[in-house]
Amino acid sequence: MKPACSYAATYAASLANPAGFWAAQAHHLHWDKPSHEPLSQDENGFYRWFKGGELNTAYLCLDYHVANGRADQPALIYDSPVTNTQRTYTYAELLDHTARLAGGLRELGVALGDRVLIYMPNMPEAVMAMLACARLGAVHSVVFGGFAPHELAVRIDDAQPRAVICASGGMEFDRVIPYKPLVDEALAKARFKPAHVVVCQRDFVTADLQTGRDIDFQALLQAAPVPAVPVPATHPLYILYTSGTTGRPKGVVRDNGGHAVALHFSMRAIYALEPGEVMFSGSDIGWAVGSSYIVYGPLLRGCTTVLFEGKPVRTPDAGTFWRLIAQYNVNVMFTAPTAIRAIKKEDPDGLLAKKYDLSSLRYLFLAGERCDPDTYHWAGQLLGVPVVDHWWQTESGWPMLATLVGLECMPAARPGSAGHPVPGYDIQILDEAGQPVPAGTTGLVAVKLPLPPGCFPTLWHDDARFRESYLETFPGYYLSGDGGYRDADGYTYIMGRVDDVINVAGHRLSTGEIEEILAAHHAVAECAVLGIADALRGQVPVGIVVLKDGQTIGAEALEQELVGAVRNQIGALACFRQVLVAKRLPKTRSGKILRKTLRQLADGEDFPMPATIDDPLILDEIRAGLQRQGIGAAFETH
Repeated sequence: MKPACSYAATYAASLANPAGFWAAQAHHLHWDKPSHEPLSQDENGFYRWFKGGELNTAYLCLDYHVANGRADQPALIYDSPVTNTQRTYTYAELLDHTARLAGGLRELGVALGDRVLIYMPNMPEAVMAMLACARLGAVHSVVFGGFAPHELAVRIDDAQPRAVICASGGMEFDRVIPYKPLVDEALAKARFKPAHVVVCQRDFVTADLQTGRDIDFQALLQAAPVPAVPVPATHPLYILYTSGTTGRPKGVVRDNGGHAVALHFSMRAIYALEPGEVMFSGSDIGWAVGSSYIVYGPLLRGCTTVLFEGKPVRTPDAGTFWRLIAQYNVNVMFTAPTAIRAIKKEDPDGLLAKKYDLSSLRYLFLAGERCDPDTYHWAGQLLGVPVVDHWWQTESGWPMLATLVGLECMPAARPGSAGHPVPGYDIQILDEAGQPVPAGTTGLVAVKLPLPPGCFPTLWHDDARFRESYLETFPGYYLSGDGGYRDADGYTYIMGRVDDVINVAGHRLSTGEIEEILAAHHAVAECAVLGIADALRGQVPVGIVVLKDGQTIGAEALEQELVGAVRNQIGALACFRQVLVAKRLPKTRSGKILRKTLRQLADGEDFPMPATIDDPLILDEIRAGLQRQGIGAAFETH
């Protein structure tokens, strides 16, 4: 049943009295100590939620439901076609495993405030590890299993974890990827050395354990269960790293109190899910969607969550998602437009969907990148349910724009638009001077402070970067880094990044970081990396390099070496596969590379000749080179 309140009234109340609105939402949760100061500012002037309150997120996700009649309800359904495994954990079973793992971690010395880095694929033990850390008041940081040792080492040095928990390996299609050698290499590279590495051995790959440092995951599960530790609402729950424009990742901090309140509200108001219903999010726990809507959101609400290890295609076919919906009676599905495009590419007529009973599904939610209208319509017609595109970021932790299907009188979804502002988000479209722009005019997407609960209060141990990156451009606003516009009916359209962070199949990557890797090659004098449009992944990076004088390396050999370097330092998820060797790069007279113009050129967009370009003929040379190599969506030959 939908709450007896309208979107307009709820949204207006959230802006008129943020403290009062969110204090009322907090009453839906169990607090060990209620907060008497819902909204405050710390010594840096940063906003904080529920100061003085105490709670435990793992208790809210597990113990509370076991104590209130859901002990035998499925909490977590694990489905892994890549390992041919299916397993269901009730709330009581998941609580028992989590409490024992927390006991084992405590015996290793993990305590309140310690960090634990988790390097695992989508597997139940990863969820247990997250919840066990939360149970102790330790701060977890999940790193996507596809990241290369260099990236893992950077995160280890930043978070300085007491322990690393990893799987012995992962599996993609029919290829086994041993994780332990990657972890060992990362630890060798890292300046900080964690005290312990906990290894969860998998049937298909066994990892060697280093005596004295490495511990078997199953041994920790033999420990006595420990109770949940109440922690301050402002205490960090986790650190999630996201790409920064410098190539140095940003450690987004999520607190316990605001996070729990926001996600619980979102499960009711945005996704319209009741306790006992089933949610399937086709994401990875290393990304914000996975943390919020595979693990914490559904469990906070008392729902059943489906944890899927595999891909939307080729595991075994493009009907895998539809099988999951039918087999587990999924009510709400959440995935990225990239996944739907991959399914459409392999099964354009949707024949595989016709094999399954999809009558349980009420909504398909899409996020992670802009959803093109073709994908929107194809999915809606295939599934026969409303498709809801919505927009949010790692920094926000939950949606900022959406069609809130759990509220009455909500304007219907509109293709191409991410919807309307979610309660708590005062979203404005501003020009470069920080002034609101008229309807239909593209500008910078910003959110007036304070941000609602659930959003990051700062970056891990980097308040100065937090202020510089997000708050200084427009005082009193959070700058999202995305451009967009609002139409005359109030619908907001997000058009993409305005900095050099690109979105590859929902994964945020820094073109600046890739440029650093290319520039390190002995033959490269300078380079530019562009995020160009890709029909399947949204964007893919392409490199344009200028060689040093006297270099004789062939273009094909150079491309292979540069692609290999990016794969080694970032991982295959970067989808970096194409390099164009150019004589020069287009620059302004002051020497700034015209990256936006290059991207527009590769995407086949019309653009005005930059007034400050030093030599317009360079663009013609690069256009010809792109055409020769079939690079860019405009040429449809790659």
